[in-house]
Amino acid sequence: MENRTYRGLQVTAQRLISKFGQAGLVTCVTPPDPVLGGDPVVTSYPATLVPMAYEARYIDGTTIRSGDMQIYISAVGLAIEPTVGDVVTANGTDYAIVAGDPNRYDGVTNVVFIVQGRPA
Repeated sequence: MENRTYRGLQVTAQRLISKFGQAGLVTCVTPPDPVLGGDPVVTSYPATLVPMAYEARYIDGTTIRSGDMQIYISAVGLAIEPTVGDVVTANGTDYAIVAGDPNRYDGVTNVVFIVQGRPA
């Protein structure tokens, strides 16, 4: 069951991301059917997001590399949940999602998506 507190946090996150963020895209590639074959299907979804560089103290060269971005994506109005393998376009650059956190504290309401993007 949805918790009103988390809905309020979602609205606050949306307001801050809209104020300080930018328009971007989340692109998903659905692989072809393993039995029937076909071509992969590429679908882009508009998103409001804030890309931020990681602080130097977090860059370890393996899990987080130089050039990786921490990207906050508003959950409001986003038709999909960004996952590993998707591509986020921000600042005119494509970033492949290598890790993500949906921030779904009650198991129902996605407050904000925080993903780690690596230049694609």
